[in-house]
Amino acid sequence: MKVDVLLGLQWGDEGKGKVVDVLTPRYDIITRFQGGPNAGHSLEFQKIKHVLHTIPSGIFRESQINVIGNGVVIDPIVFKKEIESLVPMVKDIREKLFISKKAHLILPSHRILDAASEKSKGNTKIGSTLKGIGPTYMDKTGRNGLRVGDILATNFMERYRALTEKHTQLLALYDFEYEIAEYEKGWFEGIETIRQFQLIESEHYLNTALESGKSVLAEGAQGTLLDIDFGSYPFVTSSNTICAGACTGLGIAPGNIGEVYGIFKAYCTRVGSGPFPTELNDETGDKLRERGLEFGATTGRPRRCGWLDLPALKYSIMLNGVTKLIMTKADVLSGFDTIKICTGYKTKKGVINFFPYDLATVEEPVYDELPVWEENLSEAKSTADIPERLYNYIHYLEKKLGIPVTIISVGPNREQIIEL
Repeated sequence: MKVDVLLGLQWGDEGKGKVVDVLTPRYDIITRFQGGPNAGHSLEFQKIKHVLHTIPSGIFRESQINVIGNGVVIDPIVFKKEIESLVPMVKDIREKLFISKKAHLILPSHRILDAASEKSKGNTKIGSTLKGIGPTYMDKTGRNGLRVGDILATNFMERYRALTEKHTQLLALYDFEYEIAEYEKGWFEGIETIRQFQLIESEHYLNTALESGKSVLAEGAQGTLLDIDFGSYPFVTSSNTICAGACTGLGIAPGNIGEVYGIFKAYCTRVGSGPFPTELNDETGDKLRERGLEFGATTGRPRRCGWLDLPALKYSIMLNGVTKLIMTKADVLSGFDTIKICTGYKTKKGVINFFPYDLATVEEPVYDELPVWEENLSEAKSTADIPERLYNYIHYLEKKLGIPVTIISVGPNREQIIEL
């Protein structure tokens, strides 16, 4: 068997959580391979909205195992709250959720460092979620981070204090007031919660599962355009969000990657700072935000909205080796005056149709325009309910991108999915 990968092709918030939930019954194991509580994967069923930050989105299904991979960073405070909210709804959660011993821990001082660093940047802020993600990955690459497996060591407290002291010295460089005691209390309570779960060598577990014929779906957090290497740097996250990140974030060989599902919205959004060529700072952008309920699941911040960007989408498809496309929020565009699709960028050197090294060189987007469907899609159940103009939009994208759109989402609920 091979590992299928599901990831976002834009700047995040594409609807990965809902689609993972829908696809989960087809798999034996669901696993997260990067990111941390900066992710907010929203799922809605039985008229209740659920937001997951660390735990894979397959957790609500009955028989699947969920694995938090080594590439994930875990905040014990967030993890404990997440578990407490899930216990009433998820039967035998401690039997269904495994945690890699190699996943790194976000310390209270990591979160404080994140806030101090972001404040010091002033107008050059990158739009951090202030969850301590960046400082944790910095300690990981600096080879002095704490991992989940370390909580089992006899000298765990000694190592925790040593790392916290290092952070205290760094914080002295900032003009930033903080109080760590309350953070620490909740953090150690979270550590005790983590101890209650099965802590595993996830690379061995997953490869053994593949050898025995088990099917695995790897769930990415954030989006391709936030990748630390290939995103719109420096306005990116601190991990590899692309398909290659599934290999390093799970311990899976490249040859064991199967289908790559790429998820994108029918339009485009972005949270935080950074370039956004198709952004709409007008009534149309406001309308997209209002109708699409475009507010961050983790931060609550209003998302910036704009038209679909094909050069960026083609770039993401290339980087990930996408085999199947999934389009979400088609229902949001119903009734707009027209749909615009960015096909290139005007620059001082002329029009380009690729995602450039520096998006600041883009002067304005070049658009195609298509008519919009009027029909309300919220009740659509099958391909027979898809209006002709939406089909035209889908076929236009398939022709431009060279990849089939296999699923569309027409609402937030898990039932509002149409397979093409």
